[in-house]
Amino acid sequence: PTLLCFGLGYSAEVLAQRLLARGWRIVGTSRRPEKRRQLEAKGFTMHGFDRATPLPAAAFAGVSHVLTSIAPDEAGDPVLDLHRQDLLACELAWAGYLGTTAVYGDRGGAWVDETTPIEPSLARADRRARAEAAWLESGLPAHIFRLAGIYGPGRTPCVHLKSGTARRIVQPGQVFSRIHVEDIATVLEASIERPQPGQIYNVCDDEPAPPQDVVAHAAELLGVTPPPELPFESAELSPMARTFYRDNRRVKNERIKTELGVRLAFPTYREGLLALLAVDGQPAAGR
Repeated sequence: PTLLCFGLGYSAEVLAQRLLARGWRIVGTSRRPEKRRQLEAKGFTMHGFDRATPLPAAAFAGVSHVLTSIAPDEAGDPVLDLHRQDLLACELAWAGYLGTTAVYGDRGGAWVDETTPIEPSLARADRRARAEAAWLESGLPAHIFRLAGIYGPGRTPCVHLKSGTARRIVQPGQVFSRIHVEDIATVLEASIERPQPGQIYNVCDDEPAPPQDVVAHAAELLGVTPPPELPFESAELSPMARTFYRDNRRVKNERIKTELGVRLAFPTYREGLLALLAVDGQPAAGR
């Protein structure tokens, strides 16, 4: 089998490495020449891709599965716009679209699942919702994966605590859902083994949590004093960072368990941060 991965980045590479180890052939794209060279050294066949640079026909030879993590732009989904017919010709066994739980919009902290009508409140989330619909209507065996906030090696509060950039920003009642990058790969592998074209999956762990609690727990693991709590209203944040606090919801993940048989390796941030200490930090002596 051959996986063609549009946007072979942080999350997709974990899946690609697992499949490569199982004997799969991996074809991927990246806009950055240096990144392409790095991934080619790992055994992947790489191409550049964007709206101005479509893939050559040879890139689709033998492709049986496709995964895309490329965000839509204002014109739509570039993968479908440029290569829908090429993908249809591949007679794919499986297609995966990595989206976001942001399509649910603000729910005031209430729970949502895959049956909850989507109400995106941000322009970028609205583009994501439109891209989801386009994939589901594409004629391809599409599966939609709505990802929560992604963390993993190099992307944890421990990194920010060690660099002195961590902050505990508090907006009362605010929670975020998150997911370890290894668990994303587990969900994707399970879906490949049990394809259900047209299905939508929330990909998150079991415990939505206030961001300040996650930072405090990371500080405890490192044996350092957590930064003081900082009210959201007075926090210096970029306009983009502020938008993340506009939406507040708790995301359910039962479908990945009941339909795909997934057992999360990191069901909460506690297990995830502890496992990442060897990469992102070391506990204090005696811990």
